[in-house]
Amino acid sequence: MTYRSQGARQLLLNAFKNPKSLQQLELHEWELLIRCTRSSKLVAALGKKIEFNCPEVVLPEKVMAHFQGAQQLVEYRKQLLIWELNRLNKALAALDVDIVVLKGGAYILLDLPLSVGRLLADIDILVDKKEIERVEKHLLAQGWQSAKLDEYDQHYYRTWMHEIPPLRHQYRFIEVDIHHTILPLTSRLHPDPERLLNDAISLDKMACKVLSPCDMVLHSSVHLFYDAELKADDFRDLVDLHELLSFFCQQSADFWTKLEARSEELSFQRPLYYTLYFSWQLLGTPVPNELLIRCKGRPLYLPRKLMEYLIPLALLPEHPDYPEKKVAFARWLLYIRSHYLRMPLHLLLPHLFKKARKRLEPVVT
Repeated sequence: MTYRSQGARQLLLNAFKNPKSLQQLELHEWELLIRCTRSSKLVAALGKKIEFNCPEVVLPEKVMAHFQGAQQLVEYRKQLLIWELNRLNKALAALDVDIVVLKGGAYILLDLPLSVGRLLADIDILVDKKEIERVEKHLLAQGWQSAKLDEYDQHYYRTWMHEIPPLRHQYRFIEVDIHHTILPLTSRLHPDPERLLNDAISLDKMACKVLSPCDMVLHSSVHLFYDAELKADDFRDLVDLHELLSFFCQQSADFWTKLEARSEELSFQRPLYYTLYFSWQLLGTPVPNELLIRCKGRPLYLPRKLMEYLIPLALLPEHPDYPEKKVAFARWLLYIRSHYLRMPLHLLLPHLFKKARKRLEPVVT
C-alpha cells in the first residue's frame, strides 16, 4: 500500500471512528476525504455522524455544501422509497402475502440511527417462494415492468438466483428486487428462508415486516462477506454493520449470545466472523473479545491471514488520483472467490464464458 493510499484510507477510517479529529483537517485533506466518502456513497452519512456526535466541529463552508447536498439527495430518495413501499402494499393487499422489507428500506421503517444519512438505491423485499410467481404477475398487471433481459439472463435469474429479475413501475424510478431467499440457489450455503420469514417482525406503520435484529445483521454479513465481490463502495456495507451491531448490542444485553446462536442455526458462522473481526478492526465496533476468539467461523491461520490482508485492501477506497495494481489484484481474487462460493465450477465456468462472450459481441444500434 503506497503512502498516499494509506493516508487516504486512514483519513476515512479516522473520520468514522473519531469525527472530532476532523477539527484539525486542512482544506486539501477535506477535499480528499470528501472524494473518498463519495466513492463509498457515505458523504451524507459522515455529515450526519459529525452533526450528531460532535456538533462543536466547525466545518469549512465548501465542505458543508457537500454534506447538505448529499443529505438532500438522501431525503429525496427516502421519500421515493416510502412512496414505492406504500404503492407495493396497496397493490399486493388483496393477495394476503407476507412482505418482508430488507436492508435500507427496513432501516428506514425501523427509524434506525444509520438510516438518517444512508443513500438508498432500490427496494429489496423477501416473499415465500411459493408466492413469488403470484406476486410478480400481480405487480406486472398493475404497471410494474420487468427488466429487459435476454433469454440466457432470464434463465440465470429464474433457475439459479435468489430473486426474480428486477421490477420497476412504468411511471416511477425506484427498482424493486423481489427475493425468495437471501443467497443464490447454487450457493454453498443454503439458509432456510422459512426461518427468516417465521421470525420476521410486523410493523405498525405499514402492512409489511422486517427481519429480526440478528437476521438483519446476518443478512448484511452474508451479502458483504460471502456474496459480494468487494469494491470501494462496499465499505458502506461495513459501516452499516458497525452501526447495526453498535445499536442492537445497546438495546439487548444478550444480543451477542443470540447472534452467535442464530449464525449457527443458519450456518453463517464464517460470514459472521468476518463481520465481527473487520468491523472491530477497522471501525472499532465494541465486539466482545471472547466472542471473536471462540467464534466457530474463525478460519485457520493461513486463510485468516490472507483475508486479513485482502479485505481491507479491496474494501477501502484508494487515493482517487493514485490507483494501485495490487488493489485491483486483491479485488480480482475476491471476485473469483465470490463466484466460486456462489456457484459450483461445472455451472460457473460456462456461465463466465457466456458472459465474457456477450461482452465481446458488437452492440447493434
